[in-house]
Amino acid sequence: MRIFVTGATGFIGSAVVSELLRAGHEVIGLARSDEAANSLLKVGASVHRGSLDDLESLRSGAEVSDGVIHTAFNHDFSNMADAGLTDRHAVQTFGAALADSGRPLVVTSVIAHLAPGRIGTEEDAPDVNTAGKHRIASEEEALSLASKGVRVSVLRLPPSVHGDGDRGGFVPALINVARRTGASAYVGEGSNRWSAVHRLDAARLFRLALETAPAGSKLHAIGEEGVSIREIAVVIGRRLDLPVISKSIEAAPGHFGWLAHFASQNIQASSKLTQELLGWKPEHADLLRDLEGEYFKN
Repeated sequence: MRIFVTGATGFIGSAVVSELLRAGHEVIGLARSDEAANSLLKVGASVHRGSLDDLESLRSGAEVSDGVIHTAFNHDFSNMADAGLTDRHAVQTFGAALADSGRPLVVTSVIAHLAPGRIGTEEDAPDVNTAGKHRIASEEEALSLASKGVRVSVLRLPPSVHGDGDRGGFVPALINVARRTGASAYVGEGSNRWSAVHRLDAARLFRLALETAPAGSKLHAIGEEGVSIREIAVVIGRRLDLPVISKSIEAAPGHFGWLAHFASQNIQASSKLTQELLGWKPEHADLLRDLEGEYFKN
């Protein structure tokens, strides 16, 4: 199939592009710069110039494709509401281009919009009182397309999508905070947990969703249901030779900045139903082993 991929040169999107090419698909990658375009050409993908803000570029890219994988998102934590609105408009544009065609559309979402306090499942609906609430509108918009002739699926990612090349995720952010403050910290007892997945396992799930997921599917790319923030802090402290300390919930914003809310939250989910539906099994390194081996090379 000829697949249009947004975010095609990003940390996750580039792995998706490689996965698709290895499986024999043709890839058209969205590129907003010459650097991104050259990166796509080097791996054997075609280039479609445009951006998330250019809805005409999204429409034309989708119209000439056999399916779309949407991984791009503007991670501007100073204005997540606007980022969520931009994403919803992108999904609406893809829906209009693919309507009544039966072609697949895979839309990226997050488990951070599921209610805390329990391990979320694919069947759970989003909670508007969560850190990931800005992703809810896009997910709902995407799922509505199942009744409009689009074989749409929503793929929810955990807080940590880890692996070689991770520079902008939550774990690198924790490492940067530790370097800046001189201590690797966790909040309270550090017993809150994040789910995690290796980027290559996530990329394989994107491909399986594109190829076989039924319309209206909600999928979880979860390799590990929960890794405690204290365990992550201990590895970071050891590798940076820094003290590992606890911060109270009141003191967390002063230490972590924008990351404080996420560092104190329990953000967990299961992928049991996804594994049963698509036969997907995580195969790559877990988060702590990856953290030991990949994140302190330089």
